[in-house]
Amino acid sequence: MSFRRLALGVLLSISAPAMSLAQPADTESRLSLELNTLQDVEGACRLTFVVGNDTGMQIDKAVFETVIFDTAGAVASLSLFNFRDLPAARTRVRQFELPETACDTVGRALINGASSCLVDGDENAVCEDALTLSSRVAVELLG
Repeated sequence: MSFRRLALGVLLSISAPAMSLAQPADTESRLSLELNTLQDVEGACRLTFVVGNDTGMQIDKAVFETVIFDTAGAVASLSLFNFRDLPAARTRVRQFELPETACDTVGRALINGASSCLVDGDENAVCEDALTLSSRVAVELLG
């Protein structure tokens, strides 16, 4: 009986590395930022973002420098969008308004970088290193 256990142990130890290699590579650290909707509200354009924090760490504060371009390609505004806290393995929705701007004049948005990214009270590069961008609307989100 001990020979069978030994053989089984050897077989499992040989197959374990192969099984770990077969796992999908989709387990990478990711902070996904999606421009989900644009809505005209009381003389402003409201941008709604859906944020998924799959970095494995609690982000205490995330502030991104955001540049809005008009449909002609000119810079219309440069703002700091404070996404506040982003809990690990959670999805959050954040809204920002562009005063005196109609949504049909917004051509694209650029995340120009993280102005602040706090993890455990210290600045951290995860907000830039793990950032992935997408858009569900006609307005392109660039980074």
